[in-house]
Amino acid sequence: MTSGFLTTHVLDTAKGLPAEGIEIVLFRVNGDSREKIATAVTNDDGRTDTPILPAGDFATGTYELIFYAGDYLRRTGQVTVEPLFLDQIPIRFGINEAEIHYHVPLLLSPYSYSTYRGS
Repeated sequence: MTSGFLTTHVLDTAKGLPAEGIEIVLFRVNGDSREKIATAVTNDDGRTDTPILPAGDFATGTYELIFYAGDYLRRTGQVTVEPLFLDQIPIRFGINEAEIHYHVPLLLSPYSYSTYRGS
């Protein structure tokens, strides 16, 4: 069994606050196919309550997180015109070490986003 795990969180950089209530879906990617393996929603700290990919399920490979940011941006009144510039935000990344903590955060505003490999 591996000891690595995957976490994520979302920060609303326009408001300077954690982004609560964003649905996140995690897929394992294999070539042209994706397998949905987890769904979570951010809490009041912008984090998921547990690792989105815990140690027992953690494995090397390619993954994709989909952040449903549009629902959050609408709900917080930051966007009012459809279609939104940002709605669903995919982040595809690789895990190549099975024994470490991977952290993939999303820094979000209505018209931009960024991510990085955190710790």
